[in-house]
Amino acid sequence: MGIGDNLKDAAEATGKRIGEAVDDAKERVSDRVDEAKADSDVRRAEAERDATKAKNEYKEKLRD
Repeated sequence: MGIGDNLKDAAEATGKRIGEAVDDAKERVSDRVDEAKADSDVRRAEAERDATKAKNEYKEKLRD
């Protein structure tokens, strides 16, 4: 194996490692986006629950 082959192998290994790092970064970002969306869904559901509870309590007071 010559110097050229060694350089080629090193370049290929470096390229592969960079590609893996980019894929890992994309996955981490995607995970964070999914987590933020889930948190948002929970907050929306809690707000809807609280609004429904408040409405029902108000209606109950009107009946009294």
